[in-house]
Amino acid sequence: MSLPPEPRSNPALFGHDHAALALRDSALSGRMHHGWMLTGPQGVGKATLAWRYARWMLAGMPEAAGGPLFVPPADPLFARVAAGAHADLRSLSPNTGEKGKKVLIRVEEVRELTRFLAMTPAEGGWRVVVVEDMEAMNEQAQNALLKTLEEPPPRAVLVLTASAPDRLLPTIRSRVRRLDLFPLADAAMDTVLSRWLPDMSGDDRAALARLAAGSPGRALSLAEGEGLAMAREVEGFLARLPRPEARELHALADRLTSKRDGGAFTTFFNLLRDAIAGALRRAARGEGAAPWLAGRGLAEWAGLWDMLGRLADETETLNLDRRQAVLTGLSRLSA
Repeated sequence: MSLPPEPRSNPALFGHDHAALALRDSALSGRMHHGWMLTGPQGVGKATLAWRYARWMLAGMPEAAGGPLFVPPADPLFARVAAGAHADLRSLSPNTGEKGKKVLIRVEEVRELTRFLAMTPAEGGWRVVVVEDMEAMNEQAQNALLKTLEEPPPRAVLVLTASAPDRLLPTIRSRVRRLDLFPLADAAMDTVLSRWLPDMSGDDRAALARLAAGSPGRALSLAEGEGLAMAREVEGFLARLPRPEARELHALADRLTSKRDGGAFTTFFNLLRDAIAGALRRAARGEGAAPWLAGRGLAEWAGLWDMLGRLADETETLNLDRRQAVLTGLSRLSA
């Protein structure tokens, strides 16, 4: 498996030309908005586009043959941005704490950005700030950023990304221009996964694309984290509903918690919730109900979907027993 580079050093963009063109056209029109929010599913390419736009702005908005907002990797500025070595660029993203958990963006970090933006561009162009995962910013930090969005300094632009924009303050959302990034089409997903997973069979790549629902970042995370194996575990469990045998539940719990990193546990719960949500949507549209949905109302299944999410979050946040969490959650679905 060949993983793509980090968004700040990734020259490739797939499937989001509409958003890239909107950013480019606004800048070239002379009426560029000072704040942008790129929204869409996790892993769909928001950060990759944000950094592509930042590079292009700092490079002086060049015309290039590589598509909208393209700066060639051979350009010295590309390497400077990738290394965080450009004087007119700052970025914020959630830090990774113990056990891989994301740590909220702190208000002190936002205030430092405000001081940076108030300064004159060091290289005579624009000052650019990229903030990834805005939902990982508490209300105090959002309010600190709001002051800059309400009174933007000249020749400064902020590019924010959010997978859950509804979690942000309405005043934040009202002062940025929103661009929605949509899940990639099947052909684009095949292109991405063929590039980064060349040794995987076409059938497995197609299965990953379905599981990831058009999000290449999620597909690659699933490939790295035994996603296909966990999807088979989900399918096997659901097929045994409503009365799986106790020994099967215990054996499944053992398999999901055999590794200390908790990756299989998290992936299984995410995919199980995805399977329930997808089945509920299809049933609500009258497209046929999965056999395991029988015996419960759709509202009850929706409550169980929510329960699984809270159980998984509490288990990881409070460092609870993962094996017991698996047995508790699956037993609730089997009752």
